[in-house]
Amino acid sequence: MSLNHFAGINPDKPAVIIADTGESISFRDLNDASAALARRLRVNLDEGDRVAILLPNGISYFIAAWAARRAGLRYVPINWHLLRDETAYIVDNSDARVVISNIQMREIASYAAGRSPSVRACYSMDESFDGFLAMNEGPEAPAIEEREGVPMFYSSGTTGAPKGILQPLPNAPFGQNARVEDLMAAEYGFDADSIYLSPAPLYHAAPLAWTMGTQAFGGTAIAMRNFDAEGVLAAIDRYRVTHAQFVPTHFIRMLKLPEAVRFRYDLSSVKLALHAAAPCPAEVKEQMLDWWGPVIEEYYGASEGGFTRASAKEWRERPGTVGQSRLGPIHILDDRGTELPIGEIGTIFFEGSTSFSFHKEPEKTREHVDPRGWSAPGDLGYIDADGYLFLADRKSNMIISGGVNIYPQEAENVLALHPDVSDVAVIGIPHPDFGEEVKGVVVPAGPLADAADLEARLIAYCRERLAHFKCPRSIDFVDDLPRLPTGKLRKRELVERYASRTKRAARH
Repeated sequence: MSLNHFAGINPDKPAVIIADTGESISFRDLNDASAALARRLRVNLDEGDRVAILLPNGISYFIAAWAARRAGLRYVPINWHLLRDETAYIVDNSDARVVISNIQMREIASYAAGRSPSVRACYSMDESFDGFLAMNEGPEAPAIEEREGVPMFYSSGTTGAPKGILQPLPNAPFGQNARVEDLMAAEYGFDADSIYLSPAPLYHAAPLAWTMGTQAFGGTAIAMRNFDAEGVLAAIDRYRVTHAQFVPTHFIRMLKLPEAVRFRYDLSSVKLALHAAAPCPAEVKEQMLDWWGPVIEEYYGASEGGFTRASAKEWRERPGTVGQSRLGPIHILDDRGTELPIGEIGTIFFEGSTSFSFHKEPEKTREHVDPRGWSAPGDLGYIDADGYLFLADRKSNMIISGGVNIYPQEAENVLALHPDVSDVAVIGIPHPDFGEEVKGVVVPAGPLADAADLEARLIAYCRERLAHFKCPRSIDFVDDLPRLPTGKLRKRELVERYASRTKRAARH
């Protein structure tokens, strides 16, 4: 199925509703607007060229994404929270020929487009500005042969400069590339009656792929401009949401709502509430299962390939698992590429994933693609005797202290549950004897009366639940942590901050 099919058979049905505002667009109007923009894009572009999308969540995002997809292009969603130089880097690095933005993003969009020699044209989804032509201005573009395009997501840059993930073009007519949609239908029962809620930014892979996938089935996507814990519950109640997707940070914020608010809304329409993107603390998931029931499921996947699924029943039988692979065997390898036995932690590789490469990063591609064709998302984990996968941490986050590998996610999951902790990060900082030592960085839940006392209590709390060497030796308190809207922590910023402090101290 495809967008134009449902524009014909159910033209007035909402294709997307913005929960915060109630704004919506029908299948007919989304199809017509995206087709018109697709024709304009192909005036300047050839099949496979890149178009950068710099837009906040909203109706315009779907028009732009569907236009690029049906024009046979690689569309590059850009995080609108980035600074202008970060945005300019992605526009330039991706070799984008066109930038699509709007007046809200004027300053950053103009700056980024003006610093990339590859940019040929710029379009605004509302009014014209600074060389950006409004999409509804100018003559009608000629008809095109609509071909399937693909997204070109950039990594979040939590461990270095963002990297473009380049997938091969489908080489198929528009409406005949249904890899994600096939998975959504086969695994989770998506169809034309599905109402899917995505409270996350559309520049990330899952929110964009699953909302567009819902529309490809003729279902309605519910998007939010910004995540709001009570707003999620209200949207589920109002629109009778059947499917939704979250990250653990969303769960934590919803669980912190007053009980009177949590039980004010009718959530009985939800058939499936997925979570992914980061490990979920066990106690948080238990609380969500107690509240929402067995509709809570987890999956693990990445733009680089691979997909696992864990039902509520499977997770309770094997706490912490992200499930079994649904797309091919999982392999756990050491740094030499040797397969490790069951239960040993190593780098996760998926067999049978779609091919990909990191744009302009051949060395990084070799690190993530085994000579046998297996792909690695960059995480560490292990499998049990039944093939269930358990995550340890990002490979780049691992702390090596005195020759011992420490996975900071374990301590983060423990400390996140302490009532005096609002947010937490655990990192490795330089140590003259051990190489690194474990450092905690905590956002306290309330006013900080006695930092030394809270530090001691948190370290003791962690040591009651984990081996001492896995727990922070010291904890600093801060007002906030550098997180992306998905909840992912930009650990590189913290690590660099502490590394520079150590260098300054050494000089003095």
